Amino acid sequence: MALNRSQVWSPCCYSSSPVTKTLLIWRLGFSRKAGLRFKAPSLKISNDRQNSFSLNYEKLFTTGLESKRKGINVVTPNTPLSRKLELLDAYEDEYDGAIIDAECLPASANAFAAILQSSLSYWKQKGKKGIWLKILEGQADLVPIAIKSGFIYHHAEPGYVMLTCWLPDEPCMLPFTATHQVGVGAFVINENKEVLVVKEKKCPLRCLGIWKLPTGLINKSEEIFSGAIREVKEETGIETAFLEVVAFRHAHNVTFEKSDLFFICMLKPLSADINIDESEIEAAMWMPLDQLIDQPFHREDSMTKNMTDICVARYENRYRGFNPHRIMSKFDDRLATLYYGYLEMPADNGVLNEPEDITAL
Repeated sequence: MALNRSQVWSPCCYSSSPVTKTLLIWRLGFSRKAGLRFKAPSLKISNDRQNSFSLNYEKLFTTGLESKRKGINVVTPNTPLSRKLELLDAYEDEYDGAIIDAECLPASANAFAAILQSSLSYWKQKGKKGIWLKILEGQADLVPIAIKSGFIYHHAEPGYVMLTCWLPDEPCMLPFTATHQVGVGAFVINENKEVLVVKEKKCPLRCLGIWKLPTGLINKSEEIFSGAIREVKEETGIETAFLEVVAFRHAHNVTFEKSDLFFICMLKPLSADINIDESEIEAAMWMPLDQLIDQPFHREDSMTKNMTDICVARYENRYRGFNPHRIMSKFDDRLATLYYGYLEMPADNGVLNEPEDITAL
């Protein structure tokens, strides 16, 4: 779900202590990208026997970017009535939700507890749904307060934890955190019909001593094709050019009970001299294709056998996989990689076709 910082609120809430015609002002910033903002509507509160209050809205567009606030004023029971209570700074997303600005959270746990409750009440009154709260590493003491206020853990990354709160009395529609890890396996075969294989230092006992394809996990924000090229280079020192994704495997309840996508990639070698990464790899070599296939592990494991058969079929031009193409989408105005094959099969000349230079697209 895309989260867009298109609007930001910075309103004040009213005090619960008895007041008569107390005037509180709150500011509503609008479209930081456009450099426009609203003049704050006035909030008139009269605390009579009926506890009524009224809102008077007045909009005024001005030019120039609004400066970022450094702090938040907080009202406590002992705060003079001249002080005002502001809600947490938050950006409106495209799904009637709010993203709280982590850099503007109160430093005090007591202040955070009070202003968080006021903010949630206000946002619920305004019909907001999903609230996103990022708490930075240095603000860890605020996490228990948020949990007690109805937030739940969503995901964590180095430096922060993300929590969410669903305000409506209906099933939560917020998306889950990432559910998959993505890995690649590289089938690199040279003109002598030799396959680049490695023997890993650390692996499950059932795979100990097995010659296998170079494999690894894709880094954050890394493409499948560039990840495959990188893994081969890191493990063996061999430079390669990406050809195709020939197949992929989908498994569940793997690492940390996450699902796993594993892409089998065809690469063309651009160098021949092997230089292994000794921290991960015990050995690497160019192994004749027949010798690779003849390994007992490869013959007995249906998954490995099928993957190898597909790669051999691609090498012999009896099969075509998916090539990467950089394409712009109007949905998010971003370049993305679309993997697809061709409708026509190439002539069977017994050699691999030249790869498309994806970095030039």
